[in-house]
Amino acid sequence: MDFLSKKFHYELEDGKVVGKHQGAHYFTKGQRKGLAVGGTPEPLFVIDTDVNTNIIYTGQGKDHPGLYRKALFVTNHEVHWVRKDLTLKADDTMDVKARIRYRQELQDATLHQTENGLYITFQNAQSAITEGQFVAWYIKDELVGSGVIS
Repeated sequence: MDFLSKKFHYELEDGKVVGKHQGAHYFTKGQRKGLAVGGTPEPLFVIDTDVNTNIIYTGQGKDHPGLYRKALFVTNHEVHWVRKDLTLKADDTMDVKARIRYRQELQDATLHQTENGLYITFQNAQSAITEGQFVAWYIKDELVGSGVIS
């Protein structure tokens, strides 16, 4: 699960420079609009940003593998249970529905509690899982918990 939830680290040598921008902090993973780069067979999408080096990494097409991950991690400090009676203990699992975006349809997922935090694995890989954003999990239509993605 740790491997599935880790974000891929891109290096400048992994690709080529295709344009310039006014600051990596203005872009988010999955963003398509506003890149001001054309001439590619498929639209470019932001697949990662590095604000320390002011680099954004793009990939061609909405199905680019750099956009998708099958799992994410939330530290214990960032896990919030609405239904405290359902709080998991280390090594417990729970099948839920989860979403990583406000209007996203609920997705089949499994919670895996560890000593260090909560892994959430999705049945289907999810696009643009972004550190610092929220994930929320539900049983049927009831929100039972949420957390900040690490």
